[in-house]
This record gives sequence, structure tokens and C-alpha cells, in this order.
Amino acid sequence: MSFTPEIFSEGSSFDSELSIGGVSASELAKDFGTPLFVVDEDDFKARAISFKNALDKHFGKNAGRVYYAGKAFLNKEIARWIDATGIGIDVASGGELAVALAVNFPVDRIEVHGNNKSEEEIEKAVGAGVGAIVIDSFHEIERVARIAASHKKIQKVLIRVTAGIEAHTHEFIATAHEDVKFGFSLASGAAWKGIEEVQALKSLKLVGLHSHIGSQIFDAQGFAIAAERLIGLLAKFHEHYHDQLPDLDLGGGFGVAYLPGEESIDADSVLAELAKTVISQCAKVGINVPHVSIEPGRAIAAPTTTTLYTVGTTKNIELDGGNTRRYIAVDGGFIDNMRPALYDSKYHAILANRISSSHDVISRIVGKHCESGDVIIRDINLPEDIHPGDLIAVPVTGAYGRQMGSNYNHLTRPAVVAVKDGKARVIVRRETEADLLALDI
Repeated sequence: MSFTPEIFSEGSSFDSELSIGGVSASELAKDFGTPLFVVDEDDFKARAISFKNALDKHFGKNAGRVYYAGKAFLNKEIARWIDATGIGIDVASGGELAVALAVNFPVDRIEVHGNNKSEEEIEKAVGAGVGAIVIDSFHEIERVARIAASHKKIQKVLIRVTAGIEAHTHEFIATAHEDVKFGFSLASGAAWKGIEEVQALKSLKLVGLHSHIGSQIFDAQGFAIAAERLIGLLAKFHEHYHDQLPDLDLGGGFGVAYLPGEESIDADSVLAELAKTVISQCAKVGINVPHVSIEPGRAIAAPTTTTLYTVGTTKNIELDGGNTRRYIAVDGGFIDNMRPALYDSKYHAILANRISSSHDVISRIVGKHCESGDVIIRDINLPEDIHPGDLIAVPVTGAYGRQMGSNYNHLTRPAVVAVKDGKARVIVRRETEADLLALDI
């Protein structure tokens, strides 16, 4: 299986073995162990800046803010990188907010999400002075208003609107059709009722509307339809209150390539289409163009990271028709990448530590956990001579890998290292068995 640079990070190359950010796979494995998440620092920052530049280019003075979706992957060092690029962070829990606050991330660039924010989380967000809280239900309207009043603050909020878009993606990551747990339905009138309730409360200031149609979206059409529908709601607000909401957050969900031959959505192209739609629709309904924000998480994080595994065992299984499948068991699995089991997500892999002249065979890469569903890649052609001790590299693992990690079978979660200019450093240390025991009473 040959190296496919289009789905590896920009700083990746293959000579006699895979190198990321100028550090070889074998050196990374020797120094830090496996499984190992390897983040290309320059690539990460460049992708964040490219979204900011595209938003500024196409919306000009009406550009709002790029918010990095922390749920994709977040730790203190990532938060520092995001701060350095000048964009914001959207957080979906008290824990994610704690990470941002721990590095003194500018609070005015923090947006708080979540469909069931606890009172403690709201208290922490309001007390910190976050830039905005995205309201997701009628219960939250009362909670945020009451807590803001107790702090003698007027909290800026957005209403999350489910715009009725059937995004062409997996059911579990489609978020804007009507039968979903997120936000206020536009079609049923709940979104307007939510607006009226917020407007009636002195401790809340409604500054805009929010929409998120799902994840892994590969064309601009769904975003454009959502924008049209939300602009209609902005126009209704303008007509009723003789005022205009300044902000429109169109969320994220920008798709990325996971397999050779796939193409990631182009930020510049999709934002050009969105700008065209927003500007024309605002002119049509007679309102000013709002400040438009977006929330790319996966599209920034996923392509920047590669997971390295060490092969532990291999075996050949006889299939019907006289064929065989090679099982390659590695030292990780679904505790470091739940997506194949959860979404049937597809990944690519290569032999990372050497060049093989052996012929390819049908292979299945599996983890070491006591579940038959612990499969990283169901079917892939890999060299027949892969053996214990070899390194396998799986690219595009920077989103929802480490972040969805668990300790199933009481295994420790992998380290994360950042690579840059031929040097590697730990940004999240590997867990130890002492960590696993530390919470037991």
C-alpha cells in the first residue's frame, strides 16, 4: 500500500519510512511508545488561519468569527494554538470550558454550546464572562436568565434553530432535521417563541441565531438553505422589534477526506457560496447583512493528525470461496478511535516503518479489546509480509479519536505529541495504570 500524501498532514512524507513534521515513525514510536497520536503543529495552525482568511475574504466587514469546535479535539496546548491564530473556541461542556480558562483564553472569544447545560456549567460560563451562550431549550432560557441576574450581568445569547435540513450524512451526526435533540424547531414556531421569551428578560441580550446542520457535509447547498431560512427569521425579528440581530452563526460540519480519492470540502469555495446567498437574501428581505460566524472543528483538526500503532499479531482466516483474509492486530483500537464502531467510518492505513516489496493481501486491522466489533479498518490491501513489531499509520485521526477515548478493558489512553521542524514534544502524556486506579476508593 503506497503512501497517499493527499490524506496525510502537510508535513508528512515517505522516503524509506513515514516522516511527520521531520520526525520518523520509528523514532516517534521508540521515544513515545504506541498507540500514539501525532499532530502536525504547522498544519493545524495553517488550517485554522485558512478558515479565518476565507471568512474575512468573502464577508469583509460582515465577517464574524471562526470558532474552533473544541469537541473535535481539545487540550491546553491546542487552546494556546487557537488563541495564537486569533480565532475563537466553542465549548460544549464545563470540562471544555475549563481547558480554555486554564490557559487564559480570551473569554470574549468563547461560545458555549450543549443541549443540556447544567446549572453548574452555566454558572461557570456566566461567571467567567464568556462571549455568548447558545440557548438550546426553553428550560435554558430561564436558567441562564436567572444565573445572569444573580451575577448582576446581562448575558449575550444566541438561539439555536433547527432549520429542517436533511443533511446527507450519518443519522448520528445529522443535527438540523426536525426529529433531533438540538435547538428550537423553526417549522413548529418554537424558535420564534424562544426569541420572544428571551426578549422579555432583562438579564439576557439576544445577539443572534445559530444553526448547525450536521457533520461531514461536502457541498454548500445545505448551508445555503439553512442561511436562507435563518435570514427569514432575522427579517421577522426586524419587522416585529424594529431592530436587527447582529450575529448569524452557521455552525460547522465541513467534510474532510478520509480515503484516497476523496476530496475535502474547500473552505474558500463554500464560504464564497454562503456569502452570495447571505448577501442576496438579506437584500431580498430588506435587512443589513449580519456578522457571519462558522465553527469548523473536524476540518481543522482531523487531517493534521496520524495515529501510529504497533502490530502485535497476525493471522490468516479462510473465507468462503477459497479466499483468505489477513487479520492484523494492533496495540490500540476503539478506545482511541470509536468512529468505525459508532458510525461505520472508513479509514486508510499504511505500513509506516519500512518499504515492503511483498504483494498486497486483503487485510483487516483490528484492535486488542475484547469485542468483535473492535475493528479499525474492515477491508484494506496491505503487504503480505507485515509482521509483529511493524508500525501501522492511520491518517486523519485528529477529530473524535482521543476526544472520544475510553479506558475499556482498563487500558490506558495514548499520548499526544506535536511535531514541528524535526522535533517532537508531548502535549498530552500517556495515561498510566496509576491513573486508572487513582479514582478508586
